[in-house]
Amino acid sequence: MWRRVLPLIKHDDTMESVESIQFAWHGAPWQNAVTGISLHSHTSHSKERLDFIPRLSSSVPILRELVRVQERRYRERYGRDFDYRDAWWTPPLSPREALSVERRQIEELGLRPFVSLTDHDNIEAPVLLRVLPEGSDTPISTEWTVPYRGTFFHLGIHNLPPREAGQIISDLNAFTADPREELIQSLLVALTEKPELLVVFNHPCWDEKKIGQQKHDALAREFLARHGFCIHALEVNGIRSWQENLRAVELARAHSRPVIAGGDRHCCEPNALLNITNATTFDEFVNEVRADARSQVLVMPQYREPLTCRLMRSIADVMRDNEAHAHGWVRWSDRVFFRRPDGAVDALSSVWGAGSGPLVIRAFARAAQLLDSRGFQAAMRQISHTAHEIG
Repeated sequence: MWRRVLPLIKHDDTMESVESIQFAWHGAPWQNAVTGISLHSHTSHSKERLDFIPRLSSSVPILRELVRVQERRYRERYGRDFDYRDAWWTPPLSPREALSVERRQIEELGLRPFVSLTDHDNIEAPVLLRVLPEGSDTPISTEWTVPYRGTFFHLGIHNLPPREAGQIISDLNAFTADPREELIQSLLVALTEKPELLVVFNHPCWDEKKIGQQKHDALAREFLARHGFCIHALEVNGIRSWQENLRAVELARAHSRPVIAGGDRHCCEPNALLNITNATTFDEFVNEVRADARSQVLVMPQYREPLTCRLMRSIADVMRDNEAHAHGWVRWSDRVFFRRPDGAVDALSSVWGAGSGPLVIRAFARAAQLLDSRGFQAAMRQISHTAHEIG
């Protein structure tokens, strides 16, 4: 049976959470499962902020200095700091390609695949996939941005009812655009009244807004204390550190919720964390989590790679040309957008010739492509090996 790594926790007097994390390199822990579930990944329909640039460059000295120089030049030219919130990129994979990448990994384990794609605050990808034969069983899902007391949280909303999905996403986006805290509970209650729908608190311990880890953690606990009865599981995340994921496990225990795997794939590497189950439909899987608080997480081999190496490979994926891009955005600069100081929005490629695009983005792109070399990756593995050892 399952190799249990985390102990059982009490959910209430009559129910236990069969909550465990399995490691793919310990035998074949998926052999007793029937189905693999990939939750939380992104497609070309997501808008992704470029604020990963200062986060990632802070841990790579060559990038750190290069980014600081370009930020200083931008400040001298425009009289203000470069605001990474005014720039964004779109992931390189179309919905069909993203579905194929996730399904292939699960099928190679001999499991039946279900893939729930969750672009930020939209459902375009799953709706498009459901008209295709290979995507007809794709759940309609999204990653909902919930502004909350000076920060924001992300909730994975999986398996929206098809006939109501359009209205639901409209209501959720209206709140995100004009957040009124008193509406959060009514929106969550309306969601959880639908028995086939799953609500997951994604990467709950990530201080994405950079308000300070202690303050973020306090707000996350407060959010769960107020609204946790509408949240079915907390996520361990495929692109967050093992230490942070362990804190998410402890937070889930403290609030008597199971943990669930979310890969958070943005580029070409398939999700590093999967869910394995004996459920034969996505609805059955949802019921296991909601009614039985039962979840089995499978950590795939790529998660053992140093996170910085994986992120650099992802950035290289973003910044490669793609002649077959679904939207015709062949060059990486076609897929990067920025808002000018006057409010206008341009693709970076539209101003490339004039040289008026943000140099901080272009300089980072050139350096990232160079640092994706085998030599750099090998060096980073050596530096990061001990700190990243898990399982």
